[in-house]
Amino acid sequence: MRLFASHAASSSVVSTVALGLALALAACRSAPPVEPARAPFLFGDLPVGFPPPVDLSDVDAEFPAASAELVELGRHLFYDERLSGEGHTSCGFCHRQELAFTDGRARAIGGTGQFHPRSTMSLTNVAYNTSFGWANPELTTLEAQALVPMLNEHPVEMGVAGREEEVLDRFRQDPQSLERFRKAFPGDESPVRLATVARAISAFERTLLSGDSPYDRRVLRNDADALSEAAQRGMTLFFSERLACAACHSGFNFSGPVRTYTKAAPEGTFHNTGLYNLMGKGFYPSTDQGLYRKTGKPRDLGRFKAPTLRNIEVTAPYMHDGSLATLEDVLDHYAAGGRTLPNGPNAGVGSANRHKSELIRGFEISEEERQDLLEFLRSLTDRKFLTNPKFADPEVQLLPVGLPLR
Repeated sequence: MRLFASHAASSSVVSTVALGLALALAACRSAPPVEPARAPFLFGDLPVGFPPPVDLSDVDAEFPAASAELVELGRHLFYDERLSGEGHTSCGFCHRQELAFTDGRARAIGGTGQFHPRSTMSLTNVAYNTSFGWANPELTTLEAQALVPMLNEHPVEMGVAGREEEVLDRFRQDPQSLERFRKAFPGDESPVRLATVARAISAFERTLLSGDSPYDRRVLRNDADALSEAAQRGMTLFFSERLACAACHSGFNFSGPVRTYTKAAPEGTFHNTGLYNLMGKGFYPSTDQGLYRKTGKPRDLGRFKAPTLRNIEVTAPYMHDGSLATLEDVLDHYAAGGRTLPNGPNAGVGSANRHKSELIRGFEISEEERQDLLEFLRSLTDRKFLTNPKFADPEVQLLPVGLPLR
């Protein structure tokens, strides 16, 4: 579903909302018919306006169809520290529900204390991703992605590599865990394997659907009181040609291309936003040069995936390396058309980066407009998603987050 074309700002609050609604409806009319999902327990409660995601069993008969038992096993595994070499790190260590399944750090920390070059990406609506990670177009399934933190050694994340059987035996020797595997994979004589672990975790992650923000309630459910007047003005700015935020953060997921049950997987998009320009030659820090690491093509220097903006209010710090601390910093970066670092090892004028995307043009914005845009971005926060007990650690009572219900 393509959501919103660029449009000019409106001075009227009423026309702002009417325009948003009209564009949303037009996008729905242009989308292909949505077929019923094959796994209604997973997707029967899809947010309004969301197409069904793809489960891997839809495209690969080798994988068992998703089931409630498979998702429940995945939820337990996601939060289980035994699924790490040292037995004290879990997926949930870096993906905290109250932070939209990020970790609040500039760069993630592995189970052995090693810092990663990149920040933890949100798992909000991860079922719709065309690829996974900040800059890896080859990583196209959640199942493949789930194995990366377990087996990665440079840096070490969960530290399972070389200790696979030791880790799996922890679950084989626990009657309760073994029973969960048997229910999730009935008829499988050896249900506890890395492949089944990845399949279960991925099934759980596909249920992490967020579509109950104030923005959703206003635009997709016609709740006239869901958005403040400031947020409505900010919405017009976001979709305007002048700011062109939606050029990269498009669609119902505010993330660019998505993969759904009703259409073939589109090619993912990656952007150089002018965050760095080392030596004035377009370079990014050697620790992470984006898509260039995969392709070796100079044009891919500094290109990274545009993450979803849903729940962006709680996912600071921002960018692939967490180098922008606040949403205000992010707006300054894009308004300038790239970041300038006057000194230090990464000094450079990002707006002059030769590899920067042509979509990053910079713009002028008043302080009032700036506050309106920030209010709109905060309207993408889905408080129910951040507190839904279905997504929480089954062994821990989830405490409410300190966000007001908008």
